[in-house]
Amino acid sequence: MVETVTLDLPFRDRWLVQNSPARRVPSHGVDILGERYAIDFVGVDERHRTAAVRDWRTLLATEPPERFVAFGRPILAPAGGVVAHVHDGEDDHAARRSQPALVPYALGAAGRLREGVHAVAGNHVTIALPGARAYVSLVHLRRGTVQVGVGDEVHVGQQLAECGNSGNSTQPHVHVQVADSLDLTVAQGVPVAFRDFREWLRGRGEPLDRATGLPGERSVVEPLPLAGT
Repeated sequence: MVETVTLDLPFRDRWLVQNSPARRVPSHGVDILGERYAIDFVGVDERHRTAAVRDWRTLLATEPPERFVAFGRPILAPAGGVVAHVHDGEDDHAARRSQPALVPYALGAAGRLREGVHAVAGNHVTIALPGARAYVSLVHLRRGTVQVGVGDEVHVGQQLAECGNSGNSTQPHVHVQVADSLDLTVAQGVPVAFRDFREWLRGRGEPLDRATGLPGERSVVEPLPLAGT
């Protein structure tokens, strides 16, 4: 059995959980590019909204990524290690919540996969965990915001980049996954868990504080404050 890798949440503030392995494995419905146990986080505000604005574009068209809470939020290292791979330069494209915009985008997913990892992951950073036993990737980052390079040592909580909408993404979010190889064309996913977070379960008012665990689908999470803060 593959050992679970426990990470810190790679952000501050509140985020909505989507495509959680707590719901199903493979979490995204496919077992490719090392994403078997991947998880997505979408930034939300205090009212747990992904965007404060809803208008005709929300129902019928695409929307600018800047109107979403997640866009531009800092993305932090969820573990210490050495930066093994960086890719930047992919555009942050328009966001899509409307069915007229989502359908043609979904139909183009196979084409993006054929283009290669960059077209699916967009801008991303991969960290080799101590002992190179696994690699954690932070995906869909904002163009031009990556602050680290290959070979840099990073510590937990260090800012790596900003949340963006690059690659195969319908609205700004961060995709987190751990894999057993740096080469995502052959990598196998590794199970993940997170430490020290507060979770608002869907349908429940009061949050739960969790020392370790895997957030549930459609729950909202935030890191617990450090002792003394």
